[in-house]
Amino acid sequence: VNSRQHPLEIPPPSGKDWPKEEEENFFLLDPDRKRDVLPQPFRMIHKLVMQVFESAVEIIEEREMLREAQKRKAQPIKCFPTAEFEVTERANCLAVSGKYIFVGLPVGLAAFNRCDFKDVCAWDAAQTEICAIHASALGNECHVLLAVDDMGLAWLFCFHKESFLLIKALNEVEDISQRSPCVEVVLSRGGDYAGILLQGNTEAWLEIYQLPKDSWLTELEENSGAAEELACSERSSSSSSVGTFLLQELPVPAIQADVKLDPPELLLTVRPPKPITGTSFKGPLDALKEVGDSSTLGLGYNHLIKDSQWELQEAIFCSTYQEYLEAEGVIKEEMPRYATFHFLLPSRILMGPEMEVEPDIPVGIGVHWDGNHNFCLYLLNPSLKDKAGSDLKPDVVWPCAAPIACSAVSSCSRYLALAGEDATITIWDKHLGYPLSVTAILEERFIRSIHFL
Repeated sequence: VNSRQHPLEIPPPSGKDWPKEEEENFFLLDPDRKRDVLPQPFRMIHKLVMQVFESAVEIIEEREMLREAQKRKAQPIKCFPTAEFEVTERANCLAVSGKYIFVGLPVGLAAFNRCDFKDVCAWDAAQTEICAIHASALGNECHVLLAVDDMGLAWLFCFHKESFLLIKALNEVEDISQRSPCVEVVLSRGGDYAGILLQGNTEAWLEIYQLPKDSWLTELEENSGAAEELACSERSSSSSSVGTFLLQELPVPAIQADVKLDPPELLLTVRPPKPITGTSFKGPLDALKEVGDSSTLGLGYNHLIKDSQWELQEAIFCSTYQEYLEAEGVIKEEMPRYATFHFLLPSRILMGPEMEVEPDIPVGIGVHWDGNHNFCLYLLNPSLKDKAGSDLKPDVVWPCAAPIACSAVSSCSRYLALAGEDATITIWDKHLGYPLSVTAILEERFIRSIHFL
């Protein structure tokens, strides 16, 4: 008989056979892997290797996710050239007009046919490097070209019957030390007007030329007819004298080299607006006389603020914001030396009630100078030639809240885009005179160029 003197109890655990790991989860290990447990020096190495392996797997998974996301996006279309043509030297610039491609070279100009990409002709008489070129079709296989070389000379060409005709260097003077280099050229669509921006030692100005393209076309047609008659007479005389020889036509470029086309006519000279200073008027009546009909905004010159008031206002401003001015430094206001300008088609703002205009010919220009708040519009009125010696005033002033950084005009010339230095882009309806949209870029950015697509 087995008699139990004490109640049943769970025997205390024995730690004799327990593993000696330092990990807290040693009891979660598989008993079958008990024999695979490594000693301490090797377990640390094993742990580091596993961390590297897991990190590599995470990187691979992230890259796979990015690759899948890129595949789901719309891929851009890759365009490959369908044809190519080779120039003898480095191509600095090019322009396309009609079926011709004009290329500016380190020495002169070259023209290529866009159909077969063959070299048509070249011009290297001045041995100058062409850095910029603009071209426009005039009709009747005639094109006008406006080019700028590395010395700042603006060259005006007429391309007709596969030959270059030099009309004039617009800013060429006898004394080269008095020459003002050209930094920007613009050619209106259709070749009616050309504009060049010149920079002198201390100032810059804009010159607008009217191109007599009708007289050019008439002169070239007459010259072309005379050249064909001369070629026929030469052909008939050579065939009567020597009938077995191969006949060669008289080269047209050699005949057209003697053609003298009418030079362009200087229409406007636009200078940057002068800084606003103290008034020279004795009373309000004198200022009101200069305002005119007061139908448009002006540049702010007709005011009654005296020089002492300007100085007092500047002193108050400097004393109030002295710490900010010392931190950023005082920038002295200088005359602007660069302008952006556009040729504008007829619109309600530029057209007068009695003006007779054609819809495809520009009637004005829009100009804004660096660091200026105003977008100025000038009429291309031939009657203004008599005012060449006086300061030309804008016909319309388009003020902006911030200095204008860049601008763009749509192809129909109705919409105007102005980007300010405060990274705000405003789209204006130039016909009606009100803004269509205002877009502010939140990040601190500087807009350098804008374009209509």
